[in-house]
Amino acid sequence: MNKMTKEKILIVDDDQSVISALSFLLKKNNYIAIAAYTPEQALQFMEEHAPALIIHDMNYSRQTSGAEGMELLANIRKANADIPVILITAWGSIDLAVSGIKAGANDFINKPWSNQRLLQVVATALDLRVNKKNQLKKEINRQALDQKYQFSSIIGKDEKLLQILTTIGRIATTDASVLILGESGTGKELIANAIHQNSPRKQQPMVKVNLGGIPSSLFESEMFGHVKGAFTDAKSDRTGRFEMADNGTIFLDEIGDMDKSSQVKLLRVLQDQTFQAVGSSANRRSNVRVVAATNCDLQQLIAENQFREDLLYRLNLITITLPPLRERRGDIVEIAQHVLTQVCQRYDMAKVSLTEDAQLWLTKQNWPGNIRQLTQTIERAVLVNDNDKLNVQSFTDSEHISEPKSPSSKELPVGSMTLEEMEKNMIKQSLAQYNQNLTQVANNLGLTRQALYRRMEKYGIIV
Repeated sequence: MNKMTKEKILIVDDDQSVISALSFLLKKNNYIAIAAYTPEQALQFMEEHAPALIIHDMNYSRQTSGAEGMELLANIRKANADIPVILITAWGSIDLAVSGIKAGANDFINKPWSNQRLLQVVATALDLRVNKKNQLKKEINRQALDQKYQFSSIIGKDEKLLQILTTIGRIATTDASVLILGESGTGKELIANAIHQNSPRKQQPMVKVNLGGIPSSLFESEMFGHVKGAFTDAKSDRTGRFEMADNGTIFLDEIGDMDKSSQVKLLRVLQDQTFQAVGSSANRRSNVRVVAATNCDLQQLIAENQFREDLLYRLNLITITLPPLRERRGDIVEIAQHVLTQVCQRYDMAKVSLTEDAQLWLTKQNWPGNIRQLTQTIERAVLVNDNDKLNVQSFTDSEHISEPKSPSSKELPVGSMTLEEMEKNMIKQSLAQYNQNLTQVANNLGLTRQALYRRMEKYGIIV
């Protein structure tokens, strides 16, 4: 946080105590603090001092609507679209903070704030600005990226992938929260690993949490820990995931499958990185970098009141959207050959290769399950076929063996049903097969109960 060259930070607030506290904190950490008490003064000082970052309150009179803060933000953005802006809000004004993020603010902090959290937010905003400025505008080259970063587990040279790797390299050194979006099987966990491995936290733990697999009743115990005697089965103290990840990275997978009550609890710890173990009244602190992932459409979930918008803006300071495999067909053969090598090594088998017709066949498939499906298909073909070369027949034979069809099943003509119609039909079939046992249906479909409920509500399926 200490800089060789001091950065100027403009603080805008009509409360002298806030100005004094922030100024002292920033000066102590080698920043230059400039104080303004009104929006008009802030715009004047912004022009005179050219600060690197602005922290400003949302209210400057008796009214508490935040309109003055929003107007100031708009004027700052007109004068300088690139300067980082951090808003100061009260916990009860989260909706106002979200509106500020939509209007162009970079982040927000809550009163009363944690000094450690505030300094982390400031440093992250400044680092992202510097990295953006220093990013070289030249053709992206995979070899150059590999020389600079650790991306050995991510295979491919597709332009979309290289853009993503460039972004990872740029933001990995910061503490910015990252939200990874993409279809199931596109490699979201690999991207999360790459962010951690290229960060200053790489020597510290990376704790991975599948939120879709944690029942609401166990959420606090799993994430924040519990003390002995907190509840009937609490026979000893337990360390939660956030504490395990202290000074490292926490990867929150399937973030879209959380229920609303768990979302509130997660939001609170993300605000200032403090929490209480179940059964304890003592505050604990965890300095973590948060990376989250989902294959859900979070904007749709927000519209359906299934996901908190303020939580989304806590998670997506940086958003990375992974393309499905069908949109990077040029990488399919390279990925397939990489998987083939891994499979042969894992099972201590002689080297197996792909014929040219097999390579062409693989590139023409749509791979709805993406890289995960491609990996399983290759592994299955290697295990089923006793050849040193895999051809098209090797794959079609292994698929027939692993996925037998009943004599009465019929192939659906391509285009006869939309994906949504197929999903709805599959849920109805599973409900009938398992006598409407939702737990078994969810397990059969590879969903959490919460995700199954959302889909049933979406399609108007009632049991």
